[in-house]
Amino acid sequence: MKIKIILLFSLLLMLFNTACDEYLDVMPDNRTELDSDEKITKLLVDAYPRNPFIITTETSSDNTDWKEYSTLSSFGIFHDQLFHWEAVGEKSDDGPSAYWESAYSSIAVANHVLLKIEELGNPERLNPQKGEALLARAYNHFYLVNIFAKTYSEKTGENDLGVPYAEEPETTVNPHYKRESVAEVYRRIERDLEAGLPLIDDNLYEIPKYHFNRKAAYAFAARFYLFSRKYDKVIACAKEVLGEKPENMLRNMQEFATMTSDFQLRAKHYVKAQHNANLLITACYGNAYSYGNYNNGKLYQHSRQIASAETIQSAGPWGLYTGTVFVLPPSSYTANYVATPKLPYYFEYTDPVARIGYRHTMVVNLTTDETLLCRAEAYIMQQDYDNAVKDLGLWISRHTTTGVILTRNIVNDYYSEIPYYRPEDPTVKKELHPEFPIVSAEQENFLQCLLHIRRIETIHEGLRWFDVNRFGIVIYRRYLDANDNITVLDELKVDDPRRAIQLPHTVISAGLTPNPR
Repeated sequence: MKIKIILLFSLLLMLFNTACDEYLDVMPDNRTELDSDEKITKLLVDAYPRNPFIITTETSSDNTDWKEYSTLSSFGIFHDQLFHWEAVGEKSDDGPSAYWESAYSSIAVANHVLLKIEELGNPERLNPQKGEALLARAYNHFYLVNIFAKTYSEKTGENDLGVPYAEEPETTVNPHYKRESVAEVYRRIERDLEAGLPLIDDNLYEIPKYHFNRKAAYAFAARFYLFSRKYDKVIACAKEVLGEKPENMLRNMQEFATMTSDFQLRAKHYVKAQHNANLLITACYGNAYSYGNYNNGKLYQHSRQIASAETIQSAGPWGLYTGTVFVLPPSSYTANYVATPKLPYYFEYTDPVARIGYRHTMVVNLTTDETLLCRAEAYIMQQDYDNAVKDLGLWISRHTTTGVILTRNIVNDYYSEIPYYRPEDPTVKKELHPEFPIVSAEQENFLQCLLHIRRIETIHEGLRWFDVNRFGIVIYRRYLDANDNITVLDELKVDDPRRAIQLPHTVISAGLTPNPR
């Protein structure tokens, strides 16, 4: 049987399109016949979402304030709703519905590739393509379940609503799907991950870092096992990424600091495939590039108040932020905004004469630096503080110029003396309420250090939202007036159901169970 891949329409429309009769009347013409190994390989380019979750999760997190300024605006109603933790009704390239559609569309591509390989008898020559398809399917479901469901819980995961786990190519317009439990989604992710890992072959592509190469696959595995709290596996997978000399794999921030202060040039340099630190890079549509020196969308911003007290301009065990190379020189723009160059702006002209086209950016989805921090967290949870301090100290040595050699005493002294965060008096230290126990004051101090560093490392990437949920961190919606006076508008408590972003309204209207509110 010939398999026809519908590339124009996302899986969401195939799953939940309520106008079934109208859809059946007109079939799209943009199809690919999988009649060669080359076409199977090329199709896997579409197994990665083209609409990132960055604005959705970064806006929802504590990396964002509402800043009053006459020239500032949001990206639209969806942006307003995200900031206020409301269900998003408006569709845009950067909202929850766009990510849902894009991720399930990518999953559909992976499933069609897997089916075709199965029909061909699972030939060994197609093992690398099969491995990539399995990794892509696991990767997309991982973020879907962590965005649209409660965080993984060993206590309640069997009953918590997850997301549909799509494993078969769809040949009907409106198949019936149900939400698997969070625990079941995690089991299936792990199954696909472990089946795909041994099959990955870096020789398949001219530029492996635009696909699931071996190190990227193990970096994703380390992140997955961290979220599912299998710490021995985190450490083992991280070693596959970092090797015996992790210092050779980390980003050369010293070089980064010596570059011209031109924001775009630095951002383009950051995403280069030639850097050992960059493991998986994807091209994405939308406005994620706006986490840079642009005024658009800055009504909800990474404010100087957040930056100076909590993130890239905060002091740490390394000393003042002026001793870091992560923000040299600090990039500040209209109305208090502070940015780090890592999301370059590109414009793709579809009609050069009319000067219309698409805005997009390049996103580094997986890095060695973040994998190092995954391993550090695993060591902390195993109470192996000597190894944890080595990994945290290695990050500090590559990102600072103060020459501080991190020790257990420095970590304990520094974070034990910091008062807990209050919205009117912010600090880097927030109360932690994870499902798992924190067994000692030292373990909490190390977790505070780890979370502080990871928040800096992953700024503008949308990953902070997952740490907020994994560690049960209470966060607030803050309004800053023209004089920077702070008003607290709302609070996201530990058990607040809004931590699971609401499903797209089109999906709910078609019958999928919404998240509780």
